[in-house]
Amino acid sequence: MSNRLFQGLVHQMRDTIDATIGVVDENATIIACSDLTKVGTTNEFISLDLNDSHDVFIRDGYTYKPFGSHIKPDYAVFVEGVDEAAAKYASIMAITLANIKQYYDEKYDRNNFIKNVVLDNVLPGDIVIKARELHFNPDISRVVLLIRIVSANDISAYDVIQNLFPDKSKDFVFNITETDIVLVKEIKSTVDSKDLEKLARSIADTLSSEFYTRVNVGIGTAVVGVKDLARSFKEAQTALEVGKVFDTDKVIVSYDNLGIARLIYHLPTTLCETFLHEVFKRGSIESLDHETLFTIQRFFENNLNVSETSRKLFVHRNTLVYRLEKIKKLTGLDLREFDHAIIFKIALMVKKYLSANPVKF
Repeated sequence: MSNRLFQGLVHQMRDTIDATIGVVDENATIIACSDLTKVGTTNEFISLDLNDSHDVFIRDGYTYKPFGSHIKPDYAVFVEGVDEAAAKYASIMAITLANIKQYYDEKYDRNNFIKNVVLDNVLPGDIVIKARELHFNPDISRVVLLIRIVSANDISAYDVIQNLFPDKSKDFVFNITETDIVLVKEIKSTVDSKDLEKLARSIADTLSSEFYTRVNVGIGTAVVGVKDLARSFKEAQTALEVGKVFDTDKVIVSYDNLGIARLIYHLPTTLCETFLHEVFKRGSIESLDHETLFTIQRFFENNLNVSETSRKLFVHRNTLVYRLEKIKKLTGLDLREFDHAIIFKIALMVKKYLSANPVKF
């Protein structure tokens, strides 16, 4: 679509500028030109210059001016000639085409529209109107996945994910930061959270096994239409933040399966602090060392079963009972009693939440 847009503008300018003019893309392929015989040809040496900057440069009797919205230029205009007039024409053309391209993207580009909806940059009343203009089916279900790069190499995770979902009419991929990539995926209404987790797992596994890039994936809830995509995105953000606090080893985190962690995440910190002061004796939770906390964790994992926990910890049953008595003396809570165990479990999660001080969405 950009090619036709640029060709139309170049065609209008050719009578004003008495020279061969045109546009090349990031691969140095001519996508628009006043001389139609040149369209589709490539000069591989120009692509090297496009990697450098947005500055004017001269190559083989032509003056080039790169332009685009990214750090690396997306396009460059060229004007036949190497004099000052050619440089001025190239600069004017670059400014003109860049602004028209931006306006065109904002008005007609579906990917750009979805990005603005997800980032909550479109007024609610305008979303329905614009979605209708761009022929979005209001009955289609979609979900937002937030893919956060934990460690990477020189391979672009964004490019990999785009290649995994090549249907640009159904699925939308875009960057929001250097580490965060958003995938808006069209899904069937019958798809459940387990299916979405499998999808997220396949993305993470592909990036890890084939491209040595580790990622965490947050999954929002499925929504119908496009107007609630911003909510699904915020849920995916929340899922990653909650996972970072409560499930540090988890690669895939779904908002639908956060459980009590989601409840704690949304509580005011003052209420959490009041709860801890109410449950524990002053300073008692800070007095629990790493070994004691590890014992408590294993005790919970084995459903408060003393015999099973002592076997898993390779300690005598009486040793474990002694440790539990010590915890009771310090905190006033007997973990062998179900009610006390529940309170202690929640209190530990609240303490972890307060210590992490996560970002709220």
